[in-house]
Amino acid sequence: MRILLLSAVSLIATTAPAFAQDEAFSGVYVGGTFGYSAQNNDVGETIQFDRDLNGSFGDTVVTSAAGAPNAFSPGFCNGRGRTNSVAGGCENDRDNAEYSARVGFDIQDSNVAVGLVGEVGRSRIRDSVSAFSTTPATYTMTRKIDYNASLRVRSGYVAGNNTLFYVTGGVAYAKVDHSFRTTNVTNTFTGRGKDDVWGWAVGGGVEHKLGGGLSMGLEYLYTRYDDDDYRVRVGAGTALPNNPFLLAGAGGTDFRRSASQFDFHGIRTTLSFGF
Repeated sequence: MRILLLSAVSLIATTAPAFAQDEAFSGVYVGGTFGYSAQNNDVGETIQFDRDLNGSFGDTVVTSAAGAPNAFSPGFCNGRGRTNSVAGGCENDRDNAEYSARVGFDIQDSNVAVGLVGEVGRSRIRDSVSAFSTTPATYTMTRKIDYNASLRVRSGYVAGNNTLFYVTGGVAYAKVDHSFRTTNVTNTFTGRGKDDVWGWAVGGGVEHKLGGGLSMGLEYLYTRYDDDDYRVRVGAGTALPNNPFLLAGAGGTDFRRSASQFDFHGIRTTLSFGF
């Protein structure tokens, strides 16, 4: 993603002098955004299991070699388990602030403006899912964004010379921090998988020129990442061979989230300075 953003900056630097400057939305600009990220309701998300480590998830973890009962019959919740029992409930996923820095350029021809914008920033959302076992114990997988970036086209209509109504869309990237916690102190738990995820972003907004190169706006952006690589391997630790995670093989059991999409809606204000 850094290479893409650097390429965009290079393109801006080399082509900007050729742009006409007599139109309000022609030229290079830098600025930033500040707003709020809200996640989709992911009720029904679960943790899936691969007992024989063949890469196929959807196995049922059982407590006996006879194949029953289900070790996770208490169920799941979309959030962080407060206790080791489903009766303790779950802490909701966190929607939170987001912010970014941006650089871009537009070319305006009559009432139509087309351009490219690159952003680097962060959304402080947190997304968790928990499983509860009959032991009792809780197992929680969490993901947060360390930083994210996007490179998008934007295109719109200029009304009244100084107001741009636009749509925008393009590629998105995030460095995601995956974590796992459990109240199980018998087995070992090892996380693995990529923290670099890719996806796309699409939205729209309005921007108004205030004068002196300054402009202010309001923007909506929907972002979706494909976060399907992270796994947690449950090992033996001090557990006996009849441990539910070891019944299908001494190698243990793999965990993954059932929802591979990590997505959210962003509403933010924008402030830019044009050259």
